[in-house]
Amino acid sequence: MAEETGNGDQLPTHDRIIPINIEEEMKSAYIDYSMSVIVSRALPDVRDGLKPVHRRVLFGMLDLGVTSNRPYKKSARIVGDVLGKYHPHGDSSVYGAMVRMAQDWSLRYPLVDGQGNFGSIDGDNPAAMRYTEARLKKIAEEMLADINKDTIDYQLNFDDSLEEPTVLPTKIPNLLVNGASGIAVGMATNMPPHNLREVVDATVAYIENNDIDVAGLMQFVKAPDFPTGGTIYGYSGVHEAFETGRGRIVMRAKAEIETYKGDRERIIVTEIPYMINKADMIERTAELVNEKKIEGISEIRDESDREGMRIVYEIKRDGNASIVLNNLFKYTALQTSFSVNNIALVNGRPMMLNLKDLIRHFVDHRHEVVIRRTKFELAEAEKRAHILEGLLIALDHLDEVIRLIRASATPEDARAGLMEQFGLSDIQARAILDMTLRRLTGLERDKIKEEYAELMKTIDYLKAVLADENLRMKIITDELLEVREKYGDERKTNIIHSAEDMRMEDFIVDEDVVITISHEGYIKRTPLAEYRKQGRGGKGSIGSSSRDEDFIEHIITASAHNYMLFFTESGQCFWLRAFEIPEGSRTSKGRAIQNIINIPKEEKIKAYIRVKNLKDQDYLENNFIIMCTKKGVIKKTSLEAYSRPRANGINAININEGDQLLEACLTSGGAEIVMALRSGRAIRFNEATVRPMGRTATGVRGITLASVKDEVVGMISVDSPEVTVLVVSEKGYGKRTDIEDYRVTNRGGKGVKTINVTEKTGQLVAIKDVTDKEDLMIINRSGIVIRIGVADLRIMGRATQGVRLITFKGDDEIASIAKVDREEEIVDAEITEIAGTDEAETAPEEDNSTEENNTTGEGSLPEE
Repeated sequence: MAEETGNGDQLPTHDRIIPINIEEEMKSAYIDYSMSVIVSRALPDVRDGLKPVHRRVLFGMLDLGVTSNRPYKKSARIVGDVLGKYHPHGDSSVYGAMVRMAQDWSLRYPLVDGQGNFGSIDGDNPAAMRYTEARLKKIAEEMLADINKDTIDYQLNFDDSLEEPTVLPTKIPNLLVNGASGIAVGMATNMPPHNLREVVDATVAYIENNDIDVAGLMQFVKAPDFPTGGTIYGYSGVHEAFETGRGRIVMRAKAEIETYKGDRERIIVTEIPYMINKADMIERTAELVNEKKIEGISEIRDESDREGMRIVYEIKRDGNASIVLNNLFKYTALQTSFSVNNIALVNGRPMMLNLKDLIRHFVDHRHEVVIRRTKFELAEAEKRAHILEGLLIALDHLDEVIRLIRASATPEDARAGLMEQFGLSDIQARAILDMTLRRLTGLERDKIKEEYAELMKTIDYLKAVLADENLRMKIITDELLEVREKYGDERKTNIIHSAEDMRMEDFIVDEDVVITISHEGYIKRTPLAEYRKQGRGGKGSIGSSSRDEDFIEHIITASAHNYMLFFTESGQCFWLRAFEIPEGSRTSKGRAIQNIINIPKEEKIKAYIRVKNLKDQDYLENNFIIMCTKKGVIKKTSLEAYSRPRANGINAININEGDQLLEACLTSGGAEIVMALRSGRAIRFNEATVRPMGRTATGVRGITLASVKDEVVGMISVDSPEVTVLVVSEKGYGKRTDIEDYRVTNRGGKGVKTINVTEKTGQLVAIKDVTDKEDLMIINRSGIVIRIGVADLRIMGRATQGVRLITFKGDDEIASIAKVDREEEIVDAEITEIAGTDEAETAPEEDNSTEENNTTGEGSLPEE
């Protein structure tokens, strides 16, 4: 029961209160709002390329009769009409949309013909709508053509009092030629304009061959064509936008350098990038000049007038116009980018569309318009033919018809009599009764017969059109070509290919190179052929003229087209193509790596991986990176995780305090891993015992250190029976051993002896996996490089001391070794001669002392 108040009124019952979950209500309301913005405000329809406000403006202008052959009407009258009938929003939204359709620097093909102040490219506002006038452009009428022939669907307006079109039956592929931009909820569209001739040619090509691909269409549509002209700099973004619907197109102003007053230079800009405010751009440039961020400009003047744009940048006497122009492109809006995002409504749903999709949807729409127009015209023709048939019957029986009409008391009696006596329809009978007497003359009778004959031909043709799709496509093509002829013009925006368009590898020979990285972080690449192969034990050749305290720490052999992944001691990964590393001679110092990749100054490159391809998904997923640290930690991660490095690097491994990354190698998942310690021990275990982890993981224990001072010197992965293990000590001793000499143990053990470490050999400095088909490149701390064939080193036992690989002067030591592919070349005569001058220094020296009893029988020469 409802409660009563003191004055007898009843309070509302609680039964009428419906409890609603506020979260659900907000979700529902926000989704409804979002869809409303997407469908009814911000995104264009793929068929006519218009948003609702633009469609309503054009339809409202047609409604008012302000066509291109009629006088202009006040903009306020047009805006008021559109507001009152179709668009229940603010007048500024309607007027703003109409103004933009009239600006020849906003639309490639303006749809509204404006009279009065419609703003300027300098960002000046248009005059108020009470001062300006407008009418439709001829090209806009092509978008509205046949709208009264049942070619499109209508919907009720906001108050259900009128009907408005859901789409225009456009003959113009408007979305492509004029583009669109809009910000919806959760998505946005930004579509560039294109040249009408090019778009029509591409559309015709698609009609002739529906299987044509985007590359085929790009033979016709070269690139966007902006109303302000300018230059598209670089084609890769255009190609990507056409292929995928997204891309970044770099636009540049059209600028020329001219000489005046004998030797003075100035830059003349006659076209600027699309959507750039000229006045703001000049003002910002002047600020940069005052702030000394751009130097060499003495004066900036805007000399634009009715004839066209002209911005003058006068160069100082000591300035270089080319350098100034490049700085202007770099720091000002003379170069800007257009981010293409082709999202449009397809059947009411937002979709990302490429060039072919846009053309296909337009052709499908045009096809439907032609079918509906033809059906409408056929119905109208058949109605008229039906009436003419009745008139012809009446003319053939004229005297009887006149007698019947005269004898009838009322028009209704006459109509009924005609229908009964001559078998006419109601419409035919009414047409006979409405005939004037002058139609009874012989000349008029002949005209009716001619009209009927022509009408029957038209009906046959229209039926043929409805029965034959090829005929309909020919009509679409003919109408498009007519539009092209009427409104087509030359391109305004030209295209120049930038350096980034040309794939750098197309200009670089895929030769083998040696990449060297010094201890202090200087990097260079040198053709492998520059390093001369030498006999084992030779003096070597100078490999770098680095400073006394610096020395070469890494030697990497690669193909110029390979990808390189660099790993720093803190576990960061950086990406570089081999050919992007600056080239230097064998004796040059190279460039600081911080100048090439964005690596912190205190960081050192500790490991690298040469990768053939970072784009092949199958290759990425079936290969792994294995990393080890100085403290014996090992980690395995899929290569795919490192295929998208950023400019600032990515985390490759989480390093514990006091540890650092030492080595990284590429494996296919089933390799044997060998880790070696400075104390001369090594461990072998199967890669499968290390599970793959994410990029940010720390890893697991790979080997246990012999002491606190001990550390890992290297790690190798072996997946071929031909591979042997090479170890090198700091005093220049080294040897090869079969992998089988290292028994497989559990990961994390202490390992077995890999070289007999003595005072003469020094501690272990490197471990490598080598074959007879490879050469060794050995480099010491003074920068001397020697190259020897691995085949010259015979295989020895695991615990032997090895042979002397390189002879040192003074207290020099080995800094690094690397392996290179064997090249068939003659040993350099000069080096051979040097090697033969000092037997004591160059003779191979082997030591047969062993861990257990110093007798393995593998040493062949006595110690010096």
